Amino acid sequence: MIDFENQKILVIGGSSGIGFATAQLAAELGAAVTIASRSEAKLRDAAERIGPGIAYRVLDLTSDDQVKAFFEQGDAWDHVVVTGSDVKMAAVRQLPMEDALGAMNSKFWGFYRVARHARIRDGGSLGVVAGYLATRPVAGRALMGAINAALESLVQGLALELKPVRVNAVSPAVVKTEMWSSMTPEAREAMYAKVAATYPAGRAAEPRDIAKQLLLLAATEYATGTIVTLDGGASIA
Repeated sequence: MIDFENQKILVIGGSSGIGFATAQLAAELGAAVTIASRSEAKLRDAAERIGPGIAYRVLDLTSDDQVKAFFEQGDAWDHVVVTGSDVKMAAVRQLPMEDALGAMNSKFWGFYRVARHARIRDGGSLGVVAGYLATRPVAGRALMGAINAALESLVQGLALELKPVRVNAVSPAVVKTEMWSSMTPEAREAMYAKVAATYPAGRAAEPRDIAKQLLLLAATEYATGTIVTLDGGASIA
């Protein structure tokens, strides 16, 4: 049984999706949880839905100054988990360069900034959500695959540089989150149905599936430099 009693966990991206599920589960396991993202309104709503005692702070990972100032406040964290990013996906020749640069700035450089400035106790951990596209390319998702591959490589390098702080990543496939909210409900359900028919697991992931793995890595003192591909078997399908 994982026990985070008397441990401080920061979930960046905790107002929605995988981050929300991670914060919720960490709280259930006894942690003192703080969630962070760019939107104060979304943070407030998420904190209320998770329950009493959830703290929240506004943070924009694309701002070097904000990230530095954020971690200069308060004591060291036991665990920091980064799940949030602002990424637009399209084929390389269709995605405007501004959006491509923004995706890299948000997901890769955002985590890089956290790694530079986060104060984490010895033996604690830093975790991030990458993605199975790092090793399983898909047409129209080349940029996302490159970002995820860069994150996975960064995680392993950081595990050497930041020790005794541990650094790990979870790389999922399709997860049922707000990421797909721009699709019509019909198109979204069709995608999930295709995933269910294709993946050996027989379904797309729920956010809580990924949250469990993120927190297991955080709680496992022997885990560092570890990349867990949690994709329902998509990589072997």
